[in-house]
This record gives sequence, structure tokens and C-alpha cells, in this order.
Amino acid sequence: MSQNDDEKNSRVVPGTRRGRLGQFGRLAGGLAGGMLSEGARRLAGGERPRMQELLLTPANIGRVADRLSHLRGAAMKLGQMVSMDAGDILPPELSQIMARLRENAHAMPPKQLEAVLAQDWGQGWRRNFRYFNPRPLAAASIGQVHRATTRDGRDLAIKVQYPGVRESINADVDNVATLLRVSGLLPQQLDITPLLSAAKDQLREEADYQREAQQLSAYAKLLQGNDDYIVPGLHEDLTTTNVLAMDFVPGRPIESLEEEPQDVRDAMMERLIDLVLRELFEFRLMQTDPNFANYRVAEDGKRLVLLDFGAARPVSPAISDNYRRLFLAGLAEDQDAIAAAAIEAGFISHHAATAHADSFNTIIRVILAELAKPGPFDFGDRAFVHTIREEGMAMAQDRATWHLPPAEILFVQRKISGTALLAARLKARVDVRAMAEAKLAATSSATST
Repeated sequence: MSQNDDEKNSRVVPGTRRGRLGQFGRLAGGLAGGMLSEGARRLAGGERPRMQELLLTPANIGRVADRLSHLRGAAMKLGQMVSMDAGDILPPELSQIMARLRENAHAMPPKQLEAVLAQDWGQGWRRNFRYFNPRPLAAASIGQVHRATTRDGRDLAIKVQYPGVRESINADVDNVATLLRVSGLLPQQLDITPLLSAAKDQLREEADYQREAQQLSAYAKLLQGNDDYIVPGLHEDLTTTNVLAMDFVPGRPIESLEEEPQDVRDAMMERLIDLVLRELFEFRLMQTDPNFANYRVAEDGKRLVLLDFGAARPVSPAISDNYRRLFLAGLAEDQDAIAAAAIEAGFISHHAATAHADSFNTIIRVILAELAKPGPFDFGDRAFVHTIREEGMAMAQDRATWHLPPAEILFVQRKISGTALLAARLKARVDVRAMAEAKLAATSSATST
């Protein structure tokens, strides 16, 4: 790739609040112009379009995705989070925006990268390296990763945070929430203030690379001696609040397993599901971001490389116990106990469960029927999802019963749901029931501690 190609694939990240606000302003202006143009075209054709139809045109969808990708930071991260959390139930228009946001962001131009590293490492930082590739291995929502070799021979992956990300979190989250409100995709009466507050807190944690370094070390200790996983080693001498230095671990995207035999896909997903169960019931520490890019397959094709611990957070005893009760009720195939556990945990309100008892009970029955099938659970068989989606959407039509679960539940469930989506992508077959029974039995002494 030539220098001109690098320039085409990089865009300066707005590093000030004013600059980022200006980007949202340009987005709003572009959307308004697109709505007027589309409205005039449809009126001329004799149509009477609704506001949402004018807003969510293909051209406006492109404008939103492009602008959020340019902003990176919390704006892009929120889009990725929504797309991963609700992949099966998003309106098709929003799904298009989010699918584009899951792709790599534009990288910082070399001059901006130099300035960021000079601020954290000092002007002569290049003297510490034999090699530093200015072209990133990956560019995501909060930072980009570079390959480097130090003078003393360490082969490193260096994660560099985009400028202005930490300072703009509050404004970015509020602006994206406003965008969703205006689009009509969120009802005006739904109070999302607690969720927005939790999202801001988590994003601030993810933007603190010193904190991520601590979580990286914690996971390395928890998984020490386990040959199924690789956690990159931390290099504290080069790690700052905005730069994270760790071992470079060669590997390939976990999605590449789609081309592998069934037993290989099954074995890798079994490792990942086992890790989720350990996080929930044993470690009580969970990496809550299930983005596929956070997992890679090691060169030996057997071990799972774990990356990105910015979203790692403690799992409280109360949340762990709530999931324990829910799992035990499911394993016992006790529909009433499942309903009670789901309400107690906050997944659904008592009002919604009562008002829509038929739909709620249908969802539980469908899930139980799938879990009761003999042999490994076939994640590739998605036929049952249609029924769950239909019943869930029927419940969602009653906006008076809309309910937001506690933020901590949402973060944990995001990891569980994202893991299931990856298993579906790989069409894996895993005996989840046996794994859950074994883990619950092995950790029973931890209950109520």
C-alpha cells in the first residue's frame, strides 16, 4: 500500500469538544437536507411520507454511519454495542447503520499518531524502537493497534487511544441518544437515563488504559496454567493512560473457523462458553464486550487468544446468584421458577409478565424445548428465534410495559448474547446443558458468599 493509499484510509479524529460537536451539527444538517430532498421527491410523486420514512433513507443511513465512524470514540462504540446486543430484533434501517459501524474505523493520519505518542512517550520516543509500523493492524472505536519491536527485542502490539475520546464521552453519548430519539426508534416515554449513565461510566473505564492493564494482568493470573487460552503479557514501562503495550500474539480472526471442520468449531466454542461460565460463577469478573475481534485463534489452531480487557468488570454476588437461580430453573425445566427468576433478576417487570403472560410463557416454552433436545445444542439451528422474535415484538408493542433491566444485568447479558451470536455464526454444537450443570455443581459453595 502506498502513502497515498494510507492517506485515503485515514481521517483526522476530532480531538476537541467543539470539533466533535461540529461533526454532529454537520450530521444534523445533512440529515435535514436529505429529508427535504426525499420529501419533495415523494410529494411530487403523490405520496404522503411519514417522518421516520424520510429520516431513514439509504442516503441518510450512509450519512449516519460515515459520521459516527469519523468521530470514533463513544459515538461509534455505542453503535457497535447496540448492534451486538440486539442483532436479531433491530429495525432493518438501524441494522444497516450498525453493520457498517462494526467494520474497522478509519485510522489516524501518521502526523496525528506521532503527536499522540509524543505527548505520552516524549518527543524522542522512536529511539526506543527498532521498528514501529505507522500503519495500524486494526482501527476500532476507541483506539488503534500497531506492531512494534523495541530495542531490547520485544515484539509488541501497541494500542493507541484516539485524541479527545475520554473528554467527549458524556457529550457523545447524549448526542447519540438524541439521534435515536429523533429517529423514532426509541419511544419518548422510555427513561433511558440510568442506562446512559452506566454507559458513560463503562466507556470512561474503557478509555483508561492503565485500568485495562490491571484487568489484563488479573485475567492472566486467573488463567495461569490453562493451556486453552493465551492472554498477552503486559509491558508496564510503555503503558500510559492513552497507550497500552502488550505482547504481540500471532493469530487469525475467530470467524475464520467457519471454514474449519465441525469438531474444530465445536471445540473452540466450548472453550469460550466455559470461560463465560467461569467468569459468571467462579471468577466473578467478566470481560463484557463480546466483539468478535476480541478473540483470535492462535497459530496452533487450538488455543483461544483473548484481547481487549477494557470492558472487564466485577460481577456482583447478587447478579451471579440471580443467574444461578435462572440456570437451575432452566435445567429443572420449571417454567414457573424461570419466570420468577427472570422477574427477580430484572429481565422483565412483573407488570409486563402479567400483562403479556401468553407471549412470555411461549418464549419460555420455546427456550425449554430447545434446551431439552438430546445431545449438544445446535447453535446453527435458528428456527426457534423467529418465534421468540415475534412474541417479543408483540410484547414491545405495549409501550406502557417497556422496562429497562439493571445496567449490570445488561452488561453481563451482552456477553452471553454475543457469545451465542458467535456460536451461531460458527454453527457450533456444544453440550451447554452438561457444561452448565458441571459448573453450577463445582461452584455451589460460592453461593451467597
